[in-house]
Amino acid sequence: MILKNCSFCGNAVKKGCGKMFVKNDGTVFTFCSQKCEKNLRDLGRSPKKTRWTEAFAKAKKLEEE
Repeated sequence: MILKNCSFCGNAVKKGCGKMFVKNDGTVFTFCSQKCEKNLRDLGRSPKKTRWTEAFAKAKKLEEE
């Protein structure tokens, strides 16, 4: 059973797996791995500029059309 998609890479996160992070303003982030969490929270990277994410693939596809 799929709970949500990862907030950074877009991969499916199964129920009982991954990590949920809630900011003070109520924004909810779901992460499938420590790699995704570190890239978004600690390093401040954009998913559109990171080659292994679904957001990068979508942006590249739109750019080619």
